[in-house]
Amino acid sequence: MKRPVILIVDDERNTREGLQRALEDRYDVLLAEDSQKAIQTLESTPVDVMVTDLRMPGVDGMDLLRRALSLTSPPVCIMMTAYGSIGNAVQAMQAGAYHYVTKPVNLDELELVIQRVLNSRRIESENVNLREQIEHKFGLENIIGESPAMRVVFETVQQVAPSRATVLITGETGTGKELIAKAIHNLSPRKNGPFIAVHAAALPTSLLESELFGHEKGAFTGAVERRIGRFELADGGTLFLDEVGELEPPMQVKLLRVLEERAFERVGGAKTLQVDVRLVAATNKELKKLVSEARFRDDLFYRLSVVTVDLPPLRARREDVPLLVRAFLDEFSRENNKQVRELTPDALNVFLAYDWPGNVRELRNAIEQMVVLARGERLTLRDVPVAIRSGADLSRINAVRTGMTVEGAERQLIEQALKETDGNRTKAAQKIGISRRTLHRKLKGYGIETL
Repeated sequence: MKRPVILIVDDERNTREGLQRALEDRYDVLLAEDSQKAIQTLESTPVDVMVTDLRMPGVDGMDLLRRALSLTSPPVCIMMTAYGSIGNAVQAMQAGAYHYVTKPVNLDELELVIQRVLNSRRIESENVNLREQIEHKFGLENIIGESPAMRVVFETVQQVAPSRATVLITGETGTGKELIAKAIHNLSPRKNGPFIAVHAAALPTSLLESELFGHEKGAFTGAVERRIGRFELADGGTLFLDEVGELEPPMQVKLLRVLEERAFERVGGAKTLQVDVRLVAATNKELKKLVSEARFRDDLFYRLSVVTVDLPPLRARREDVPLLVRAFLDEFSRENNKQVRELTPDALNVFLAYDWPGNVRELRNAIEQMVVLARGERLTLRDVPVAIRSGADLSRINAVRTGMTVEGAERQLIEQALKETDGNRTKAAQKIGISRRTLHRKLKGYGIETL
């Protein structure tokens, strides 16, 4: 492990060399007899801690401190001062020095301060690494997909995340709307603030109002104490309101007011509270249709949908299925202490040919079930849940695997069926599952000649 680098700056040779002898068994110690040499060292060598005298000829320790702290990677600075100049040392700490020691230097005290400095730096570095890992985990890197449809989603998220705009995420159940909301939050300037999620359909209107805005003690029967609502908890961060299409008209009015005025009152309260919250809403319903049916306020719809992110269903991005399978195999193998490595080709074919009405959530649950029940390293067709096997349409596979158009895949399917039946149109039509007349029409349309 690389040893920490300490720079000793003092115009007194005995002090410099004495400190070097005391510290060199644990640290790499560099010496400078004046501020100019110290600056040259700092600009050419990464230094963890600089221990410098306050009073030196020419450029004194205060000026050196300022120069050192202005560097791109400044060292932690410890000042040495005579007992009668402690006031100057305090001034140095106000300017950014970490600590000071008095001369003659107590070596035990100095080593203790240096150890404390280095421990503090190590913890800070670990926290930075942890934050980077968290950002990596909860940013777009955690959303799996390489299909054109998902690339459009990623581009939109990256564009909208830095803004203050309200975002509406649309998509079927199980497509990952909350995951996208978290990505928007974690890629935004609010990433260090709270991310608070509320599912509107999970609560009746009377309780949802209290959940969102809080209530005062005695506001209603059972309100035995004040409750802080989700909008207050999300102050400075992001509130994710899922299933926003389920809101009743009175709640729609209250939500619109918060979006327009950034203010509300707790249930049973008279004090108006101001909050700085970014709202990301989600729905699996067609809000435009609800607006046309007078079941959703048009002004709230337009306020929510400043930017819309439309998540495609899994059946519209089948090319992402193998990626998702791989990720979920790894996840559940770790969780269940197993070594399940892959799906056999025929099992994967079924996954590719299935429509996934429950989308990514359904696929994830299927893989978890299969891994839990697995008896080996490979999952076979026998391991695939019966509902998925029976619901798969295997005629889709070629289009998914080769990136063909539907017409191209259909042509290839017809040609393969004719080949396997030695050109017998009746048998080929039966094999594909269409009538002989339909097959004849398609052969003519594709210009396919048979014997």
